[in-house]
Amino acid sequence: MRPMQLQKLPLLRPFSTTTVKPPPLKSLPATATAVANLVLTTEDPKALSKTLLTSPDFTFSEPLVNQTLKLLWNHGPKALQFFTILDNHLHYAHSLSSFHHAIDISARLRDITTLWILVTRLRSRRLGPTPLTFAIIIERYVLSGKPDKAVEIFLSMHKHGCQQDLNSFNTLLDILCKSKRVEKAHNLFKLLRGKFGADVVSYNVIANGWCLIKRTPKALEVLKEMVERGFNPTLITYNIILKGYFRTGQTKEAWLFFKEMKKRSCEMDVVTYTTLVHGFGVLGEVSKARRLFDEMVGEGVLPNTATYNAMIQVLCKKDSVENAIVLFEEMGRKGYVPNSVTYNLLIRGLCHAGEMDRAMKFVELMKNDGCHPNVQTCNLLIKYYCEVGEIEKGLEVFDLMGSWRCLPNKDTYNILISSTFVRKKPEDLVAAGRLLIEMVDRGFLPTKFTFNRVMNGLLVTGNQAFAREILQLQSKRGLLPRHFRL
Repeated sequence: MRPMQLQKLPLLRPFSTTTVKPPPLKSLPATATAVANLVLTTEDPKALSKTLLTSPDFTFSEPLVNQTLKLLWNHGPKALQFFTILDNHLHYAHSLSSFHHAIDISARLRDITTLWILVTRLRSRRLGPTPLTFAIIIERYVLSGKPDKAVEIFLSMHKHGCQQDLNSFNTLLDILCKSKRVEKAHNLFKLLRGKFGADVVSYNVIANGWCLIKRTPKALEVLKEMVERGFNPTLITYNIILKGYFRTGQTKEAWLFFKEMKKRSCEMDVVTYTTLVHGFGVLGEVSKARRLFDEMVGEGVLPNTATYNAMIQVLCKKDSVENAIVLFEEMGRKGYVPNSVTYNLLIRGLCHAGEMDRAMKFVELMKNDGCHPNVQTCNLLIKYYCEVGEIEKGLEVFDLMGSWRCLPNKDTYNILISSTFVRKKPEDLVAAGRLLIEMVDRGFLPTKFTFNRVMNGLLVTGNQAFAREILQLQSKRGLLPRHFRL
């Protein structure tokens, strides 16, 4: 097997792989793809600024800017560069939604200075900040491992001209619960509900949090307290508990709870049946899952795409991908529209079965169906190609991401970097180093393990000079992982 070709890894990968340079602006329609391609391929900031601010070929609007920011999402520095340039446009002013995209990207990049500058600018323009602004910021702080700081920011919202209320309090609790910090959320709920109040949503959020970490008895305690305080459980409440039982593998308890729901004349919805289908299926009771899937229409509940996706996932994991494809075809005949999740489930199933060629055919079918491959699709293909030793084909998919209008994310780089250690050739480890540089350039901070692994790999394969170059480059940028050792 030949070594990885480093020329396959350009540091700025355009959306179109047919040309190295973008075509003349006069031939480009003012679409998000064309704008994103221009931003990615123009290395001179002054030239990019001049083009975006003065060219008559681009008429910017809120939808165009937001779509462009989404396309540039996985290249945070370029996305912020685009946003900053347009902030000086004579005939376009950023909307609240565009500011929210930029704030979210800044927070993901841990560029705290830019984040709060944007919040201040929002306020000076009387666009915000709004509760959604703070929800975005709080979620990013929690995801970066700073839940206490997130709570502090929530409590200081009023200082930025945005009053906290019950809805924003519920949002904070939900973010904490979904990041598995349920005990902190529950304690905060008990501490502050006197100030902000509580409603059914509050109790549902806490109950769902306990179910997420497989502590269903605690969720039942929340349900009991909810009733004692005069709140009536909703169907959402019951669906949360039902899903909680399945998470802990308690199929018997789940079924008894479902029967109790029927006794109480709960009007079951598609979420209830989707939960049952997925719950029984992933726990190995495929025939029961299929029976419920077939019977739900008789109970007056029509399946939706999510229900089909749940059954397809069950068949791929616990039965056979062939039966999943049969159901997929049935789905189309009955007029249900598959989405990217549907295709990704089938592609994963085919990859897991070792049928990579058929998986690629489904990618083509996906594109023909108007459902473009996304970064999850690409990561699946790259991962499975690399696992079976076909690293070159994984790199080919990596190259195709540009033409598929999606940029690699942190997982993409981690998968490719890990694959370079399979053969442990000097050329492969140089490729890992270049991937590491590109990864950081795009705003993704590698873990200490990944950074050390690449540096040590370069050292033991005789690439000490390149290792020092990377170390010096990242040290100057202040982007070294904590406690780095070489």
